[in-house]
Amino acid sequence: MGLATIQGGSISVFGHDVISDFRNSRRLVGLSPQDFNFDRFLSVEEILTFQAGYYGMPLRLAKQRARELLERFELTDKRRASYLQLSGGMKRRLALARALVHEPRVLILDEPTAAMDVEYRLELWDFLRDINRSGMTILMTSHYLEEVEMLCTRIGIVNHGKLVALEDKQALMASHGKESLQDVFLELVGRRTRD
Repeated sequence: MGLATIQGGSISVFGHDVISDFRNSRRLVGLSPQDFNFDRFLSVEEILTFQAGYYGMPLRLAKQRARELLERFELTDKRRASYLQLSGGMKRRLALARALVHEPRVLILDEPTAAMDVEYRLELWDFLRDINRSGMTILMTSHYLEEVEMLCTRIGIVNHGKLVALEDKQALMASHGKESLQDVFLELVGRRTRD
């Protein structure tokens, strides 16, 4: 997404290099960051409409897409509010709506359910499963290992900036002889697992 400087290797998104073909690669990706970075001078609806405009969506379609997402994420009654007036869970839902406004093929989620209440977290899990089944690739980072274990089919574990595992969830668990992802994680990062 251009937020960090690449120090080595290469990255492409569906065949589009993120440096030499950055415009096309970024059109394919939606990002919902852990930290909120909304424009404080825009309303909730304007945040979504402007985001769609960044991807070349005509204003009429941008407004329509914003309304659809406001309804989907139960933010319609807050559409004229500043994001500063939203609860933490509502801000998280707005970040996800913004990431989806241009209908990307890849969705990157950084701690997607932080600050969400239990009921909405469960609804979000169902939504993520649905869009994944419909063909969207989802890359999620989370410290909630039970969430990762429930939602992800392929898991990577990072320890001190190094990728120490990347494989199918079932194979990962079987290769370490563990019944929970938490135990696999603790083993791979050198901490004691529970007995």
